[in-house]
Amino acid sequence: MTAPTRSLGESHRSVAVPASATGLRRLGAFMGPGFLVAVGYMDPGNWATDIAGGSAFGYALLSVILLSNLMAIVLQALAARLGVAAGLDLAQACRQHHSRPTAIVLWLLAEIAIIACDLAEVLGTAIALQLLFGLPLTAGVLVTALDVFLILALQRFGFRKLEAFIIALLAIIALCFAFELVASRPDLPAVLAGLVPTPEIVTDPARLYLAIGILGATVMPHNLYLHSSIVQTRAFAEDDAGKADAIRHATIDGTIALGLAFFINAAILIVAAAAFHTAGRTDVAEIQEAYQLLTPMLGVAGASAVFGIALLASGQNSTVTGTLAGQIIMEGFLHIRLAPWARRLITRGLAIIPAVIVVGAAGDAGATRLLILSQVILSLQLPFAVVPLVRFTTAPAIMGRFAAPRWLGVIAWAIAGVIILLNATLLWGMVKG
Repeated sequence: MTAPTRSLGESHRSVAVPASATGLRRLGAFMGPGFLVAVGYMDPGNWATDIAGGSAFGYALLSVILLSNLMAIVLQALAARLGVAAGLDLAQACRQHHSRPTAIVLWLLAEIAIIACDLAEVLGTAIALQLLFGLPLTAGVLVTALDVFLILALQRFGFRKLEAFIIALLAIIALCFAFELVASRPDLPAVLAGLVPTPEIVTDPARLYLAIGILGATVMPHNLYLHSSIVQTRAFAEDDAGKADAIRHATIDGTIALGLAFFINAAILIVAAAAFHTAGRTDVAEIQEAYQLLTPMLGVAGASAVFGIALLASGQNSTVTGTLAGQIIMEGFLHIRLAPWARRLITRGLAIIPAVIVVGAAGDAGATRLLILSQVILSLQLPFAVVPLVRFTTAPAIMGRFAAPRWLGVIAWAIAGVIILLNATLLWGMVKG
């Protein structure tokens, strides 16, 4: 069996980790990949599901966001562990340790996940352009093809600069929603109560559909491929002590970044619940409608504009990380290297076609429904990334002494079981109509 090529070869081990650095300075050398991963946990697909959930059910689905985020922390820690200890990203590991037919099926499913994710980015960015600048939605969808040049420009300056750009946009999104939270004046006891799961989330089909959409928007399959690759951009020592140190710091980086993602996701749902649900507007499910109603319903000037700016930043951030994930998946599974602009045009084209058709046929309402559907599709793809990840990272034959300890393996398999059960429940509900 031929050895795999380096994951993201142009950036592999390109970020120095000073041997003498300790404490926060050493952590700072490893900080960055977690924030690129966190982008996928707050992309425009999250906005659609969180707004719909908050508007329809108040704070009740906050527990789903919390549980999804905790699942994400565990799974992303495993993805980072795989990249550091085995020196493989998840796509490369699937190719190396599965039969060729199985690897091909997993690649096709991963590509579907990338297209669903890219669809959310296309629609989210187009909606933001419409809200902020009055650009027609169909034209906005077509304009998103031009972000290929943004990717090319960023990649010229090195991986550390790319991370800085992502973190800057994340900071803008966080500040925007801190403003929205203060303006919406949520009911804090109700917020805390919403963090506790209730049986209705599973027994009510409408809540279950949105809950699985939130799960798909929060725990995203392409992020597992992404994280296992980009942790390898750090030039850590490749002996056992160096790998242990890299795993520890990568886990801290990912946990901090996903904590920020939880804040933003929860804030979107809380603002929707406080602004719309408590006022009896349980029907607000579209990003555009939420934008139009925020300023008048909150009585705060600029609330809608701040919302739109955060949405645009979210769409652009997701564009960058989606491109990287697509490159990693294609190179890892097929050993085919494409120029980033070519890879981006392929996936963007596959996302633009259904977006233009739906927007042209159903208008703005169709765009939001397509956004939510894209997140459900992502959730349905999750088991096909999660199960291989858990199997690889709990196998000493692959991971050596860095195989996940038994307690972590039990938690990871339990998470995989919950994801599979929720997806099976959703599919059964769809079959029953």
